[in-house]
Amino acid sequence: MAENQKEKYLEEIEDQIRTIGVLTSGGDAPGMNAAIRAVVRTALSRGLKVRGIRRGFHGLLKEEIIDLSARDVSEKIQRGGTFLQTARCKSMRTEEGQQKAAAICKKYGIDGLVVIGGDGSFAGAQKLANLGVNTIGIPGTIDNDMGYTDFTIGFDTAVNNVMNEIYKIRDTMRAHDRVGVIEVMGRRCGDIALWAGVAGAADIILVPERPLSWADAANRLAANKLRGQLTSIVMIAEGAGKAEDFCEYVRKYTDVEIKATVLGYIQRGGNPSAFDRVLAAKMGQRAVELLADEANMRGTDRAESRAAENNDLRENFGYAVGIRENRIISVPLAEAVSTRDCFDDKLYDLNSVMAKF
Repeated sequence: MAENQKEKYLEEIEDQIRTIGVLTSGGDAPGMNAAIRAVVRTALSRGLKVRGIRRGFHGLLKEEIIDLSARDVSEKIQRGGTFLQTARCKSMRTEEGQQKAAAICKKYGIDGLVVIGGDGSFAGAQKLANLGVNTIGIPGTIDNDMGYTDFTIGFDTAVNNVMNEIYKIRDTMRAHDRVGVIEVMGRRCGDIALWAGVAGAADIILVPERPLSWADAANRLAANKLRGQLTSIVMIAEGAGKAEDFCEYVRKYTDVEIKATVLGYIQRGGNPSAFDRVLAAKMGQRAVELLADEANMRGTDRAESRAAENNDLRENFGYAVGIRENRIISVPLAEAVSTRDCFDDKLYDLNSVMAKF
């Protein structure tokens, strides 16, 4: 082999992905295990090694790193939560923490890192990408508050969890001629309240994106009572206020009997839905493909032309996978982090029409 050919060969080998790391970060979401499973088995099918990182970025900084085999992800697809566990990590907001995390990836031979989590986790992933760590983000959060993707892993399961509780609460409210107010998660995004409310035939939906005064909401409930509708369901996202505070307001200004229920962590638990499992599998596979395909293109004469043909592959390697119009897509991490959530006003207005009768 000629010397220049040997050097080119060594450069290409150096650029290839051999080991992929995977972690879950931030709040857990049903379907995270399905995503880990897809990452592991897709990587193994390509002859790559996989290292699991326990407890997110916190575990990365503590070097809680294990090898993962196909057997390690068996019987995981149907489980909620994340078997790798998760945590929030303030240290990743500091330059020192970011530098340390990048150095640990290098120490353990992690050529590419898959980060499963929400916007905070993506921000940490972007910092690592800026430091030269090949990084892919997979959106895992029940809030569905990441605007670059139509759906995040865990959202569908959370909506179904809430919908099931709506009917249980409606049953007991109807037995006492009461109004039930159900508070769900969503500080900045009201998607859980909206989608579960539409599916569960809620009479009023209170979300941060479409402010409705409590006075107007209370008047609607009073009007419902006057026309003989003694039982109503009100959905309220936590970003639009607290259920008990709203109930106190209604009691003060009307004679409507009203009770509050805060669903809390029940929304995040349980077996992931079929939709979330399939979505997670597709996203996990795409994450590995992006890492492997980008690395294999480096140092070749075709890199520039192929990158121009494929919008998924760009110069600075940090991407997020998502889904738009039922198609798996990828965008730069910076775009994923900065894209604001797009609220479905038409769906909100649809529910307002349905609730008039």
